[in-house]
Amino acid sequence: MSGRPIKRSLTLKGHRTSVSLEDAFWTEFRNIAVRKNMHINALASEVDVGRDVDVGLASAIRVFVLRELKRHE
Repeated sequence: MSGRPIKRSLTLKGHRTSVSLEDAFWTEFRNIAVRKNMHINALASEVDVGRDVDVGLASAIRVFVLRELKRHE
């Protein structure tokens, strides 16, 4: 597993975008989507809507993943 961020494609509000995430965060983000019975784009849209305007989407996803993991400890 690489520690370097990799560009991942998502569709938010009908528009293609990309986020650069490390494999570990992307894998866990996808696992969370499966647990919530959601498509990855829908989960990314939820994170996008809930983030502050000055926070990048990749950072918001990382924080979301960490919070979800802590919630399920």
